[in-house]
Amino acid sequence: MSVNYNQLTETIIGAAIEVHRSLGPGLLESAYRECLARELFLRGIRFKREVGVPLEYKSIELEYGYRLDFLVEDSIVIEAKAVEALAPIHEAQLVT
Repeated sequence: MSVNYNQLTETIIGAAIEVHRSLGPGLLESAYRECLARELFLRGIRFKREVGVPLEYKSIELEYGYRLDFLVEDSIVIEAKAVEALAPIHEAQLVT
């Protein structure tokens, strides 16, 4: 099945906006992640949570160097942030 990435990202963003509208600011990331998981489920979007990503360190591959908050449809990564403004370190985390 072919994935329409534009439509999928619009749906994901809509789900995130719904969570933010419902909860408002000031909660922990864990609360937003739980509610976002529920919104994605309600919208029929396939996703996995806390997906481990290997990391090579000193020529050894570590099984779980990173954990993705969400992997949607096996192709889109969602990293949840509960901050007032994104800082350069947040962008670096996403790029990594």
